[in-house]
Amino acid sequence: MFHCKGLYMSDQNDKLKNLKTSSMDRRLSIAKASLLAGTRWATASATSMFSSEAEKEKKRKKAMTEQANYLVSEIGKLKGSIVKIGQMMALYGEHFLPEEITQALNTLNNQTVALAWPAIKAHLQEQLGSKLDDLIIDHEPIGTASLAQVHRATRKSDGLELVLKIQYPGVAEAIDSDMSLFKNMLKLTRMVPQTREFDQWFDEVREMMHREVSYDIEAATTRRFAERLKTDPRYAVPQIIDAYCTTKILCMTFERGVPINSPVMLSLPQERRNKLGEASLEIAVREIFEWGEMQTDPNFGNYLVRLGNGTDIQDKIVLLDFGAIRQFDEHLLSVARNLIRAGYNHSNEEMVRAMTGYSFFDSIPESIKPDMAKVFLLATEAFSCPENNPDMPTGLMDEDNRYDWKKSQLHSRVMQQASKSMASRYFSVPPKEFMFISRKFIGAYTFMTVIEAKTNVRRMISHFVK
Repeated sequence: MFHCKGLYMSDQNDKLKNLKTSSMDRRLSIAKASLLAGTRWATASATSMFSSEAEKEKKRKKAMTEQANYLVSEIGKLKGSIVKIGQMMALYGEHFLPEEITQALNTLNNQTVALAWPAIKAHLQEQLGSKLDDLIIDHEPIGTASLAQVHRATRKSDGLELVLKIQYPGVAEAIDSDMSLFKNMLKLTRMVPQTREFDQWFDEVREMMHREVSYDIEAATTRRFAERLKTDPRYAVPQIIDAYCTTKILCMTFERGVPINSPVMLSLPQERRNKLGEASLEIAVREIFEWGEMQTDPNFGNYLVRLGNGTDIQDKIVLLDFGAIRQFDEHLLSVARNLIRAGYNHSNEEMVRAMTGYSFFDSIPESIKPDMAKVFLLATEAFSCPENNPDMPTGLMDEDNRYDWKKSQLHSRVMQQASKSMASRYFSVPPKEFMFISRKFIGAYTFMTVIEAKTNVRRMISHFVK
């Protein structure tokens, strides 16, 4: 989780000894790589000039894949916030970047080399001063990524277990220059159409990057969610410890748990997995119907499960990371709620009516909307029931309206329906707000699929839609 502008390695334990500050080498490296990729791309295009259309497409895809992989390998060597930008473009760029580029960007590894303890200690001393003496800090990080690394700590006075999220020096200050560097790289390669939608999404990624390094915002959001969920035994949210927080350090209580994809999860009784699955989706529903803001990164690394004992101590979902938060205006929330209600009622006509009053939907011809509504109805299949949804495959929902997430293969079915739909071209660049919401629901769907939950989400959602 570190950022730097050109690096050199220490000899011990493969850790970085220091962070260089000059960006000249990095800029020259990316410019050289981009021009080389662009030249190769132009050469590949020229050599296929007299080929058949099918052969041209095959050559285009092969050349695009090769150039994208080459560029991503160059980005990976540079580390830093530019890696995080690449990861965000992979996460959100599938609707405006060529498939070959998003696939290559998806290979960027977030488990970057850690910054060595002497450099981290110096940074902590600068940030915390004499308060650093209050803590015993593990020298080995428990997590590293492109922007920060996380260390466990113990407060000497009372033994309180803490974690320190330590932002690398220079990360926040380098975001704008790194964004420009990344954008210029894509322009130089000539592999990405420079459209208004592309510019809008790029600006959105820039905003997300700035929010992610603002620890004041993350601390405030963590407190809000902790307050909202404090009486619900199904969730745990870390407590922010203000005494050790700065603009570059976020300190919170250490929370124990196992990863969602841990083998122990599948060993839990079905009923316990069902309850955890339902709780994972209920957060997304409450964000839309009650709170008007959403944690938009459903990465499994942002959650743990604290196992109970199956009797008096309940299993909890531990919500760890509130860096990627997004507020929505009431107009958008109203549209989103109406889409969910239409899915609950499984009504094509209601779904079409819900697709109004928002510029994205208003730009779609009325004749196309019923086709698009089918995609949304499929995406909300679990909210319906066999009585109002005759299209639901048999065996996906039992007599208690529990939906079998693993058996449903819902995500791949939605993707197939969308690609076959006459409205597919209107999905090419959806509004970013809807993209965030859909990603959150896909995250909850994946959570339930991975733990093989069978959940009555219809019953849960009825509380909100009626």
